[in-house]
Amino acid sequence: MRGGGKIDRHMGLVKRMAATVGADLAGAVADGRLAPADLRGAVLKCTGCACPDACGRWLEEHAAGAEAAPGYCRNADLFARLALPGGD
Repeated sequence: MRGGGKIDRHMGLVKRMAATVGADLAGAVADGRLAPADLRGAVLKCTGCACPDACGRWLEEHAAGAEAAPGYCRNADLFARLALPGGD
């Protein structure tokens, strides 16, 4: 897979995971709770994951939503923080 394809794939996984657990990435960036550089860092952290296929399957299985990201998710803490009311 070419570099851009890998980044695009993981950006998609990050966006899908955030939506699945109720973390509003765009809103968090817009209101300053998440710096754009931190969002890029989350995508890069995701690219180092050994489980992207499992993640994709998990997302399919939880299409209706989930309370939290799976334990192997490298961004689970970020998603949990942003899913909290007020995002604090």
